[in-house]
Amino acid sequence: MSEKKQNVITIDGPSGVGKSTVSKKVAAALGFTYLDTGAMYRAVGLYFKRFSVEIDNEKDISAALKTLDLQLIPAKDEKSEVGVLINGQKVTDLLRTPEVAMIASRVSAVPLVRDVLTKIQRKLGEKGSVVAEGRDTGTVVFPRAAYKFFLDANPEIRAKRRFDQLAERGLTTTLSEILALTLERDQNDRNRPIAPLKKSHDAVCIDTTEIGLEEVVSIILGTITNKT
Repeated sequence: MSEKKQNVITIDGPSGVGKSTVSKKVAAALGFTYLDTGAMYRAVGLYFKRFSVEIDNEKDISAALKTLDLQLIPAKDEKSEVGVLINGQKVTDLLRTPEVAMIASRVSAVPLVRDVLTKIQRKLGEKGSVVAEGRDTGTVVFPRAAYKFFLDANPEIRAKRRFDQLAERGLTTTLSEILALTLERDQNDRNRPIAPLKKSHDAVCIDTTEIGLEEVVSIILGTITNKT
């Protein structure tokens, strides 16, 4: 007898592939809750940075996690970000910088951090009707998800998308710097020993290099409709 599927949609993939926008649009279309797991790792990374926690020091990490109160505030609509509170302080606007992204990539390879956040994510998904976005939501966090998708695109396109997003927020950087960081993060995420970035064997892979995000959303919603 096959395991009962969980009423969860997972959307995984590397940075700059459009996961956040697509996930929010899919969640809005279905009336589901959007779970941004990447924001959680960024928040932990920012917290560690603020208090100079050594990522290689398990004792320091354990102590820091015990003092961390991480809360997510659902996005108001598909154009809004998920709100993130660290010990009562809103840090949403501080999480989308290249520096925090790289810290998050390192933090996400720490077993203790992954264990704590995975438990929180699974708890949030217990009620179902969740669209979970990240890098291991279909492989590790929700292996019994009813619908799984993996988005991908070539690194140059992903770097350009991230560069444009940062420019819109008034953050100064160069496209070459973003491309270098994109490639470095890909390397880190795909080769970490715990929960590496990879496509789940039962996920639908969508290459977003040459198609718009609305088309990606349409493909996902069409796939779900055809399976139900």
